[in-house]
Amino acid sequence: MANRDLTPAERVALARHPGRPGTADFIAALISDFFEQRGDRFFGDDGSILGGVGLFHGRPVTVIGHRKGKTLEEHMAYNFGMPSPEGYRKAQRLLRQAEKFRRPVITFIDTSGAYPGLEAEARGQGEAIAETLALLSSLTVPVISVVTGEGGSGGALALGVGNRVLMLENAVYSVLSPEGFASILWKDASRSAEACEVMKLTAADLLSMGVIDAVIPEPEGGAHENPHVLYQVLDTTLVRELGALEKQSGAALAAGRYKKFRAMGLNAVRKERT
Repeated sequence: MANRDLTPAERVALARHPGRPGTADFIAALISDFFEQRGDRFFGDDGSILGGVGLFHGRPVTVIGHRKGKTLEEHMAYNFGMPSPEGYRKAQRLLRQAEKFRRPVITFIDTSGAYPGLEAEARGQGEAIAETLALLSSLTVPVISVVTGEGGSGGALALGVGNRVLMLENAVYSVLSPEGFASILWKDASRSAEACEVMKLTAADLLSMGVIDAVIPEPEGGAHENPHVLYQVLDTTLVRELGALEKQSGAALAAGRYKKFRAMGLNAVRKERT
């Protein structure tokens, strides 16, 4: 079945596929001389956020992304890609470095959401996400965000305030999971496939609503079938988008990001009314 014929529920399944490339894979394929930075300098290190500095076609960049891991041991170590406050505070540390040293920022989004546990709330989960959103919004360097898998709730949006927001063809991006949506709206999680239709969470849906700027095509069958083809397409897109953004002043980048996200809600309302 061609990718364009997939249902929203089938795209959710592909976005969650265990073999799908993750942040570590994209860094290995696209970024050279990558140096990982760890710890939030407050509580500890959260492996579910992978971040550091590297070279993208010879230019220094800061890279931050969600990390789920591939094996059961990695899933456990990285909390299945659900960050705790220290993960977002680590991201903040990297973002401040990027601003100080004038490095463009590339983020990779792939999480079902921030960790909702009691200990995360006790350490300031909501504040950590809010602070990351505010900091990312205010940067005067180029920011490109790429939704690579499942982008869920504020845990995903915290890394998604980009001048350009790109999305892989079979990725999904939504306020919560389809199962959560069905449980809240219909009190029946088994209606998650129906929820996928209602939520408008696919790349095509979000492009039409102006939430994202471009869709990155995937190999037939999904990114895991031939990731090297995907890396080439994404590399070309990032070169083009970063080149365009670097021509703008810092003030224009910050103002453009603000206007972009302020306009999203208005565009959605206008679309509903027409």
